[in-house]
Amino acid sequence: YFVTCIECVMIKSGGVIGRSWAMLFASGGFQVKLYDIEQQQIRNALENIRKEMKLLEQAGALKGSLSAEEQLSLISGCPNIQEAVEGAMHIQECVPEDLELKKKIFAQLDSIVDDRVILSSSTSCLMPSKLFAGLVHVKQCIVAHPVNPPYYIPLVELVPHPETAPTTVDRTHALMKKIGQCPMRVQKEVAGFVLNRLQYAIISEAWRLVEEGIVSPSDLDLVMSEGLGMRYAFIGPLETMHLNAEGMLSYCDRYSEGMKHVLKTFGPIPEFSRATAEKVNQDMCVKVPDDPEHLAARRQWRDECLMRLAKLKSQVQPQ
Repeated sequence: YFVTCIECVMIKSGGVIGRSWAMLFASGGFQVKLYDIEQQQIRNALENIRKEMKLLEQAGALKGSLSAEEQLSLISGCPNIQEAVEGAMHIQECVPEDLELKKKIFAQLDSIVDDRVILSSSTSCLMPSKLFAGLVHVKQCIVAHPVNPPYYIPLVELVPHPETAPTTVDRTHALMKKIGQCPMRVQKEVAGFVLNRLQYAIISEAWRLVEEGIVSPSDLDLVMSEGLGMRYAFIGPLETMHLNAEGMLSYCDRYSEGMKHVLKTFGPIPEFSRATAEKVNQDMCVKVPDDPEHLAARRQWRDECLMRLAKLKSQVQPQ
């Protein structure tokens, strides 16, 4: 498992999230140290980062003002955790979603860091109050949850522990902005944070609609990719409401009763039964067979689309 370190940024985990953080921090001109208990993991991560950065540079999609070689020169591996955190101003943890494993790592970091470094987790679902419980440096702890794949999707959810200092949130917010990400503040912790609560609400209703035979899996996906997703790529659901009438108050006056009527017909939380899963999988495999080669090719296509969308969004931002 890996950590990154900014000025240094340290990352634990040689997976997509860890590598993406390393690349993002380097794009902002920060020195990055990768730490892992297995040296081969570090070597593999550095090799993959080099390949990805070179490809991004060739495609004209490398972030930051530095060249790939200049960014690569900022990233190094470190086999010793104490050396890795020395001089760090921000530590980003990226190990698997295992509460006990993460708590063990943060307890280890808590014993060796000073009062200035920020201790940040990439967790997508673990509550900060459980993750950082009992740490001496709890005021310096925060969750910075990226969206996969982080290099192409800029959102980062910032979720504080109840005792996290406001300066910790402000510093992390500023850092994320500096490396080109789009941070948002979750005012208080809640299961699933914000992104996954919205995502799970969509998945839940999508599953019910398919399970009840109302729509096929492929047509369900069209509703998002060719409908809702088209505008949600630029404006959120609340601004959509605001624009779909003469402002928010007008929208609520016109449509709230209709919305409540439909919402009352929503079913219970799906069981995600095997039968429905197999039905959905069969439909998905018509478009993308579930072998490693086809899945990898489709992910690459997705990332290329996200890259082009990011370029478009940068060109059409309102003044």
